[in-house]
Amino acid sequence: MFLQHKSTQDVIEILSLQDLFDPCLIEVTGQNHCGEELQEPERFLKSELIFPSGESLPRCWMDASYRRLPEMAIVAHV
Repeated sequence: MFLQHKSTQDVIEILSLQDLFDPCLIEVTGQNHCGEELQEPERFLKSELIFPSGESLPRCWMDASYRRLPEMAIVAHV
C-alpha cells in the first residue's frame, strides 16, 4: 500500500500492512519513493501519514480504544 508523508508529500510504500492495521503500534516500516533510486526501509509514525487523496488514516488503525465512547459522552447520558 502506498501512503503519503504529510510534511514532505513523499510517497511511502508500507512494507507491513499488518503493522499498519494494528492500532497498538505507532510506527510502520516503509520505503520512501522519492527520486530514482529505491530508498532503504525506515520507520514512519502513523500520525505523519495520510492517503494520497489527502484523507487521514482510519482511527481504528491508530487508536486501540477507538470503540470506547469519550468519558464526557458517557457522563452526559447518565
